[in-house]
Amino acid sequence: MYLEKLKPINTFILDVDGVMTNGQVLVTDEGNMLRSFNIKDGFALQLAIKLGYNICVISGGNSAGVLKRLEGLGIKDVFMNVHEKWPVFMEYIKSKNLDPNEIAYMGDDIPDYQLIKHVGLKCCPQDAAHDIKEICDFVSMYPGGGGCVRELIEKVLRIHGKWDLEKIGVW
Repeated sequence: MYLEKLKPINTFILDVDGVMTNGQVLVTDEGNMLRSFNIKDGFALQLAIKLGYNICVISGGNSAGVLKRLEGLGIKDVFMNVHEKWPVFMEYIKSKNLDPNEIAYMGDDIPDYQLIKHVGLKCCPQDAAHDIKEICDFVSMYPGGGGCVRELIEKVLRIHGKWDLEKIGVW
């Protein structure tokens, strides 16, 4: 059962479009692409960082607005405009001396396939591509941009005994 795979997790690696957002892009007349993020995902990400978990984002997209949002959440390990995620993933885990079995990766589509296959907890949103859902240990009940990141982080923190409502609001 996937609950056992939650126990060793100390790192969350996430895609942006389709995971942290709903995968839709609004394009302004000026050509700016706008995305929508879930506030509950943001809260869980900030809490995980404060509790000492590693958070990394690897995205094929390249948006100053997305980068500003991620930095505002306190995420320092952000890799944008990445068209081949595998080399970036390998360099990241090497630089942080991470065990792939202690990593939860959440992705939603084919560019995430290789990474998902090589981590301890393979995760995706409810509306991920079929091929991704087939290989995942954990398929969120929520779609991309709809709280799937929060659900994943909350499950890990709960299994670690760190989802303590008496302490969370005091940090």
